[in-house]
Amino acid sequence: MPKNIQLTHSTQLSAYKTPLYLQLYNSKPLSTKPSCDFTLPIPLSLSLSQMEFLSLLYLVSALYICYLIWKLIDQKRDQECYILDYQCYKPTEDRMLGTEFCGKLIKRTENLGLNEYKFLLKAIVSSGIGEQTYAPRNIFEGREGSPTLNDGISEMEEFFNDSIAKLLAKSSISPSEIDVLVVNISMLAILPSLSSRIINRYKLRHDVKVYNLTGMGCSASLISLDIVQNIFKSQKNKLALLVTSESLSPNWYTGNDRSMILANCLFRSGGCAVLLTNKRSLKNKSILKLKCLVRTHHGAREDSYNCCLQREDEQGRLGFHLGKTLPKAATRAFVDNLGVISPKILPTRELLRFLVVSLFKKLKIFSSTSSSKSSGGTITTKSPLNFKSGVDHFCLHTGGKAVIDGVGMSLDLSEYDLEPARMTLHRFGNTSASSLWYVLGYMEAKKRLKKGDRVLMISFGAGFKCNSCLWEVMKDVNGNGNGNVWEDCVDHYPPETLANAFMEKYSWLNEVEDPDNYELPDFLK
Repeated sequence: MPKNIQLTHSTQLSAYKTPLYLQLYNSKPLSTKPSCDFTLPIPLSLSLSQMEFLSLLYLVSALYICYLIWKLIDQKRDQECYILDYQCYKPTEDRMLGTEFCGKLIKRTENLGLNEYKFLLKAIVSSGIGEQTYAPRNIFEGREGSPTLNDGISEMEEFFNDSIAKLLAKSSISPSEIDVLVVNISMLAILPSLSSRIINRYKLRHDVKVYNLTGMGCSASLISLDIVQNIFKSQKNKLALLVTSESLSPNWYTGNDRSMILANCLFRSGGCAVLLTNKRSLKNKSILKLKCLVRTHHGAREDSYNCCLQREDEQGRLGFHLGKTLPKAATRAFVDNLGVISPKILPTRELLRFLVVSLFKKLKIFSSTSSSKSSGGTITTKSPLNFKSGVDHFCLHTGGKAVIDGVGMSLDLSEYDLEPARMTLHRFGNTSASSLWYVLGYMEAKKRLKKGDRVLMISFGAGFKCNSCLWEVMKDVNGNGNGNVWEDCVDHYPPETLANAFMEKYSWLNEVEDPDNYELPDFLK
């Protein structure tokens, strides 16, 4: 008995020391499952809890990542840059430069002789400019040699009062809704600024953000556009007014330096006001959407910097110098700019084709058929890329016939592609920074712009600069009946011939040999 009691006592003591799950196991019959199964319940319970917690953690993380992606996409949608509308400026008919008036204007310039007359005749005939371009009022009043400050201001205010008013009216936008104002007039700086005059004239808000650019040259439009685009990236729901033009009144050259006379042959009066926005609610009303913009500046190169300068000649007469290194500078800037914008606008298949062709050329397996040369003021470096694979329309700066021909040859463009730039040069001349918008207006008037089309703008400017950007057309654009600057004459373009009337009227100059003994036609007397 003692022995049995001792066993019972030890059993009772072990009951206090043995875990419950072992007691349960000891009470099971011998036919139960192996011991590896009865130790799983508690660890399995903990594993399920951990899995639930991890699943919840993963779900929250995934939702947060989705939120960040959605926020990024949503934020990008508010950073887009759209053109709601634009209005090019057409001066009044009394400012039109006809062939006869141009002859009288040249004749009354005292510093010119027969050799300069012949040079000007050759320059004007080869410029591609027609007989319906416009000039400042002081030239028609015979005061081009003695301009006043008021001449430049009046020239700009006439443009401001016409184009900005028309733009706001047809867009149904109140001046008080404008958040950003960017003005670029390269060769006129006054106090208060021209932007201040616009604010005063249209009573813009006191908190409008204002940028007044000078000295940017013919590429100023895309520089101003770049400013607007950067503002739109940091601020939502904004309306911007971009105003671009050039003041010719105080800058008409009256000397005999041939490098400075050329500017008189090319530059004409004009301007454009553009309304831009990043408001999502106005997307459906917009006509163009900015896809990308690239700026190239070669001001660090001496030959590029000095090829276009506003300076005085040896007699102290102010003018705009166009140097012999201009074609080379333009070509270099153009090639560098294309190298940056090409991957942004061309399809992958075209880039791959270019890569394969370049590789073959480097290995001397594929023979090159493109040539590279520059002469006669023309950009002739042919691009190995097919830009038509990613661009539907080409909006080129109307810097002159040689510029248009050069860019067309470089990009392998057809006459159809070059027609808008050629017709703009013929009808309105080189209106400096605003010329791109006249070219775009021609495309619109000819109903070329269809939804989804892509438009490439290319401009050149002093410095030396080459800027370009790509637009996407948001809807079919019909240029008739909405104040398009071409609406009253687009049916006459392109004309049967672009032959210059100056040669017909002034070809007799080439037959004159004695500069001191020749008779002027009656219309010049």
